[in-house]
Amino acid sequence: MIIVFTDQSIKSLQEILDFLASKLPDNKIKEIRDGILDATDILYKHPSAGQFEPYLEHLNLNHRRIVFNHYKIIYRIEGSYIIITDIFDSRQEPDKMKA
Repeated sequence: MIIVFTDQSIKSLQEILDFLASKLPDNKIKEIRDGILDATDILYKHPSAGQFEPYLEHLNLNHRRIVFNHYKIIYRIEGSYIIITDIFDSRQEPDKMKA
């Protein structure tokens, strides 16, 4: 399996880190970033480990999610690719995920 991060997922991660920059020390931000990225490692061996994401069912692309702390890592499986499509702070309004 090959893990691919979309531009949107990278942008979302950067927005999360930028937001946290005004609230947390650098070492805590690095810990969160590393935790989010490390959480994707489980997908190499267990690509179907995540639950289906109900807020994206309307797209019919079988989006799944794994969770690290307050962050949903949204992905889908296409052949031998695991495509990380978004990283979403679950403390936000879930309808934002549909956009």
